[in-house]
Amino acid sequence: MEAGVKRENWDRFWSAKGTRRFTQKSWSKVRIMGVLDGVVRGGMDVLDAGCGSGFFSTYFLNKGCRVWALDHSEASLEIARKNTQGRCVAYLKEDLFRDDWVEAFRGKFDLIFSDGLFEHFAVADQKRLMDRFRMLKKENGIVATFVPNCYSWWEVVRPLVMPGIQEVPFTSSRLKELHAGMRILKTGGLSVLPVRFSPEKFLGSRLGMLLYCLAA
Repeated sequence: MEAGVKRENWDRFWSAKGTRRFTQKSWSKVRIMGVLDGVVRGGMDVLDAGCGSGFFSTYFLNKGCRVWALDHSEASLEIARKNTQGRCVAYLKEDLFRDDWVEAFRGKFDLIFSDGLFEHFAVADQKRLMDRFRMLKKENGIVATFVPNCYSWWEVVRPLVMPGIQEVPFTSSRLKELHAGMRILKTGGLSVLPVRFSPEKFLGSRLGMLLYCLAA
């Protein structure tokens, strides 16, 4: 069960005009794409888990990937369909804990991407969700996980920006623990300061707004 977040809260969130900021390119998205550029290749089968506005689905499509966009909010999927111009293989309104759905896609994906997903689940369910991702990815497939840093200034302003949406932010050590049993390819943190030369390489893993882990 999600960490206190009801589906209607997400539908309300994605129906709000203010969500335009999540469909536009930002410094955080630019830096996430910079990390992904190191592993994304044309021809990959990609699951965009918790696709939101479809911004990253569009990124994967433009890289020549086949994309399955998944979210549990119909309002979100409508935005994603529009922003991707219907180019995804499928737009899935699914519960990732449903056994039949996971079995149908077992071993399917070269890359499973999530940005802003795990923190909205209770801690016990985060491990269950990662276990599902391990089943959904190919043997050498990659799980790319981006989550908020509990030490970031974002945790102070987030309740104002995302009212009604709760989350459990991460530390870098707990994010690594979440990927236990997989081979860690790369971890780090990303600052989202609005300057071209942001200090994420030096301070991101401690003070950056986002933490990330790539594992196979």
